[in-house]
Amino acid sequence: MATDLGDLSAFVAVARAGGFREAARTMGVSASSLSETVRRLEGALGVRLLNRTTRSVAPTEAGARLLERLAPALGEVEAALDLVEDFRGRPAGTLRLNVPVAAARLVLPRLVPAFLEAYPEIRLEITAEDSFVDLLAAGCDAGIRYDERLEQDMIAVPIGPRRQRFASAASRAYLDRHGRPGHPRDLLGHACLRGRFSSGAMTAWEFERDGEVVKVDPMGPLLVSTGTASDLAVQAAIAGTGIVSLFEDWLRPYFDSGALEPVLEPWWQLFSGPFLYYPGRRLMPAPLRAFVDFASARRWE
Repeated sequence: MATDLGDLSAFVAVARAGGFREAARTMGVSASSLSETVRRLEGALGVRLLNRTTRSVAPTEAGARLLERLAPALGEVEAALDLVEDFRGRPAGTLRLNVPVAAARLVLPRLVPAFLEAYPEIRLEITAEDSFVDLLAAGCDAGIRYDERLEQDMIAVPIGPRRQRFASAASRAYLDRHGRPGHPRDLLGHACLRGRFSSGAMTAWEFERDGEVVKVDPMGPLLVSTGTASDLAVQAAIAGTGIVSLFEDWLRPYFDSGALEPVLEPWWQLFSGPFLYYPGRRLMPAPLRAFVDFASARRWE
């Protein structure tokens, strides 16, 4: 069955965006023309692909199955076209990344401006969220996560500082009132500002010194979404509400300014830096290849 590739791309865009207006904005066309394109595709296939309501658009069962098979195939087509772009000059096109909030805050600002200056014909689209996502289903070319244990068909390469630490901190006023912990277990008697992942999981605070690992699960007056609302916990700590635990690089400006005081610094635990990961498909899009090469050449402290 002969089907226009543009019609298929339009369907994928609408399904991913969850609506015609959002997809139209991304593609630079009108929502009405996009709606007509999808109707034409449904007519040619003889099956409804999208369920439409006044508030949302979602794939039907047939549409979901088509999207599952179609998205990787279109990715291969885009990658093949990107290879041709190399013959006309510098890499061009859109690179979509899915990254944790911490990477968007602590790693990418040291990389993205220089990368975009070096490759002015590449456009970066970055989504920051802390849940693990299916890259292809989300329409992304690559992701960044703090764990190299990925699916078998993924390639992972280091990006950013290779060694980082979790730090704990509080305001001087809080510590003057409640005392300074000398051991991680002392935190059980303090007000601790906790974070919870989008999955609902809350991880214990982990400390390490001279080979001894101590995990504590303290309580406190504030619970925030990890990553997206971590700044609220930081501001609460500055205001004297309690003790916060976060990436050292995230808290470093507040240490330098004196707004926060390090807590249990000899116990701060080291962990490996983040990884850039992407599907191990045969053809890598030119923008992604340029980003991988650029990030690999970057010298991190």
